[in-house]
Amino acid sequence: MNSEVTPHRAVGRQATASADAQSPTPSTARRSLLRAGLTGAAVLGAGVTLGATPAAAGPGTRHRPGTPGEVLRELAVGNRRWSTYRETHPDETPTVRQTLTTSQHPFAVILGCIDSRVPPELVFDQGLGDLLTVRSAGEVLDEAVLGSVAYGVLELGIPLVMVLGHQSCGAVRAAVEADESGARLPAHIQYLADQIRPAIDHGKEGAARVDATVDAHVRAVRARLAAEPDLAAKVTTGQLAIVGARYELTTQRVHHLA
Repeated sequence: MNSEVTPHRAVGRQATASADAQSPTPSTARRSLLRAGLTGAAVLGAGVTLGATPAAAGPGTRHRPGTPGEVLRELAVGNRRWSTYRETHPDETPTVRQTLTTSQHPFAVILGCIDSRVPPELVFDQGLGDLLTVRSAGEVLDEAVLGSVAYGVLELGIPLVMVLGHQSCGAVRAAVEADESGARLPAHIQYLADQIRPAIDHGKEGAARVDATVDAHVRAVRARLAAEPDLAAKVTTGQLAIVGARYELTTQRVHHLA
C-alpha cells in the first residue's frame, strides 16, 4: 500500500449524549446496551467525549495511530514487514490480552473479502485489538456489513475505513462468469453476483475483465460508504478517511486504488 496517500486531517471524536439521562428512550437504551456488549463498560466512560481520541489509547506500549495519516503509515509499514517475511506479530502479549478483556481501541476498519488467503491482521502484521475486520465475499455490502462498518466509525471513533479487494477474487470471477453465461448461481451466491455485476468492466475480456472488475468493485463499495450521511459528515470534518486498496497475492503487497 502506498503510504503517500494524502488522508483527511483527523480531529477529535464527536460526543454522543442521551436526550434525557433520567428517562432514556428505548432507542437510547438499545444503543447503550449495544455499546456495553461490544466494547466493554470501560469504553463508555471518559473515552466517549468531544475531542477524545480513543484509537490512540490502546493496549501495549507501542504508539497507537490516531489520525488517518498515521493509520495509513502503520498499515503500510506492517504490510512491508509481511511482504518481506519480517513479521513482528504485535499486541499478543499476556498484558495486552488482559487489557483487552475490558475495552478495545482498534485504529482501522478493514472491509475485506472472506478469501482465506487475505486475513487483514496478517497482511498488515497487526495484532489483537488493532483492526476491526469486516469480511464478506467480494466485499459485498448489505445492512449487516454497513452497520458493522458504521459501528466502528460512529461508536469506536475509528479514523480510517479501508475497502480491501484482492487479486484473483473468486466472488468477482463468479459474478463475471455468470454475467457472461446467463446462468444463475446456487442459492444465496446469486445475491453476491447481483451486487458485483454493476462493476463488471465490459471493455475487457477474459482474465483482464475479472481483474479490472476487482478494482472497479472496490471503488464502487468505497463510493457507497462515502455517500452514507453519517460517514460523509465525518469525512467532511476531517475525522475520517475512506480509502480503497488492493492486495496482490503474487507479491503480498497492498496498494492504494485512487
